[in-house]
This record gives sequence, structure tokens and C-alpha cells, in this order.
Amino acid sequence: MLRIPLEFAPGVKIRFIGREIALRKIVEWSERGVGFPIVVYGPEGCGKTSWLRQSIKILEKMDYKVIYVNPAEENFENALIYTEDIKDIIREVVTQGLQHIEISMSSLITRLSDLVFTIAYRIMKKLRKPKIAVLIDEAFQRMELREASSYVKSLLNMIEHSSYEYDKIIAIVATSGGAFRSEIGRHMWAHIMSMWNMSENDFRELYDQIPGEKPSFEDVWRITGGNPRIFRQLYSMRWNIDDTIDYMVRSKELTPDFISRWRRSLEEAVEDPDSIWRSETSREFIDELIRKNLIVYNLYERRPGLWIDQPPPEKDLEIGVGRYVAWQTPLYREAVRKALKKIDR
Repeated sequence: MLRIPLEFAPGVKIRFIGREIALRKIVEWSERGVGFPIVVYGPEGCGKTSWLRQSIKILEKMDYKVIYVNPAEENFENALIYTEDIKDIIREVVTQGLQHIEISMSSLITRLSDLVFTIAYRIMKKLRKPKIAVLIDEAFQRMELREASSYVKSLLNMIEHSSYEYDKIIAIVATSGGAFRSEIGRHMWAHIMSMWNMSENDFRELYDQIPGEKPSFEDVWRITGGNPRIFRQLYSMRWNIDDTIDYMVRSKELTPDFISRWRRSLEEAVEDPDSIWRSETSREFIDELIRKNLIVYNLYERRPGLWIDQPPPEKDLEIGVGRYVAWQTPLYREAVRKALKKIDR
């Protein structure tokens, strides 16, 4: 399989690595279609975007008309990627969107998740029984919980009740928002699957592709837990782990007020994230950790059918993984640990 090139950092190109199980699932879905939208939930920076972009190539080879949107992108060319032979339909819909709604191109990017439906229905109308793949990356970033649920329901309606004929359809939505997983899951309008950070073997391949001097693989694995975005963050900070941790303390808003309020619970969680699973743990505390994207709560059983790719270990406290709760990456745990130490000074 041709592996797509990816930009790891300015001037550093790598090729897509691993995710063999996740890519095989794309092939399986493309052969039979799906009965529900697939919502893929995983830690920030675990590789969902790269997997979706690699999936475009597979789906195009299976003769799918592919529409990929990422409303979080600033560049329109990266925010909307599509199969070449539907470019006239895309241009028609985009032009109409700009004219009738009278919005700027940057505002149009934020509306791409909605335009997906117009594009998909236009493809069904103009082409004879097409195979369609709709891939939506971080679609919920600018949505409230109820909006996200309604959006997934609209995807389900497109699959089940389209006025136009199609051969097969695939709808995949990727998100890092844990609250969205809970909200969407309770409605049963989608099939929710989890993605974890890269496996140790795949992450070693990524590590080997990065040029120049760097910390040992073991040290990088312990601080990233296989999260490629954190690895990239370390690279951009010239492998200075302390600076990277300080950056995370601020970006995750681990303020003295937050740390002081939940001090005891946080002290237990940095030692064992499963302490958060206890029945006496404050729901407000759990929701705060989920909102800040610090943890994955209520981890699925490690059965292959519940995970889009290789699941995390059953429990590995070295990288912050418990049986029921895990830090999204060990670096977040270390940021909390450092914030705890600061209020002791």
C-alpha cells in the first residue's frame, strides 16, 4: 500500500506508519458499506487525522467518491479534500455557499461539516448509484453537545433514508471530545469505536524516521506514551522536556485554583488513574478532566472489536494507563504533577 507523506515539522517529512488494523477496517467497511455512522474517539494527537487521510487513498482505489472535511484547519485546501472526479460538484456547492450566504472563505471552512450533506446528496443526484465516503475530522470542535447529537442523527438519516439511490456509503466522524462520546453514545445513533496512541512498535518506526540527535527511544516513549503530536511538540522544543511540561501546564489551564480545589484527587490520579473510577469520586472533577482533554474515562474492554486499532495495555502505570481510566498521554500527567508541586512552594 502506498503510504502518504506527512509533515512532521517544518522541513521534516515522514511517511504514514502503522495502523494496519485500522486500515483493514476501512477496507472491510468499503466492501460492505455501513449501517450507522462510525464515530472514532481518541486522545488529542493520537493520529486520527493521519489515519483518515491515509484512508482517502484506500477508498479512492475502491471507487468511492470521497469527501474529507476538517473545520479546524485554517487552509481551505487542507480543510476540504475530495476525489478529483467530483471537483465540479464541489465547486458548484462551494460557490453557491459563498454567494447565497454571503460569507468569507474562512467562515465557509467552519461550515464545511454542514456542507457535507449538500455535497453528498448532490453526488447521489448527479451520479448513478455512487459509492460515497464522508470523512469528518474534529467535526464537533465548534458544536454544543446537542448539536453534535443532531449532526450524527443527520448522518444516520443520510444512510437510512436518502431520497436518492446509492450503492454504498461510509460516514466516519473523528473526535477528541470525551463529552461528545457520552452524549452520542446514549442515543444509539452511531457505532462508537476508540482509537489509542500508537503501539510501541509503530512508534519506534516513527522515532527512527526523525533525523538528528534525540533522547533515547525509552525516554521518549515514557513521556509521550506513543502520542505523535506530543512527540512533535518535544521536537519543536528541541527535546526540552521541562519546557514542554511547563507549556502544557499553561495550555491545559492547570491553574492554582484548579489544582488546589482538586488537590487530593489529582495526587491520587497521578499515581494511578483508576483512582478516578472509584464511586466516591466527584462527577464534577471527572467532567473537568474530560473537558480539559486530560484523560480518557471509561476505557473500553481491550477486545479488538471495540477498538479501531491496537488497544492500550490492560494496565501500564509507567505511561499512565489504568484499566478503566488513562491519561491521554504521560506528559499530561507530568504537567499535573508539576502543577501540584508548584502550589507546595
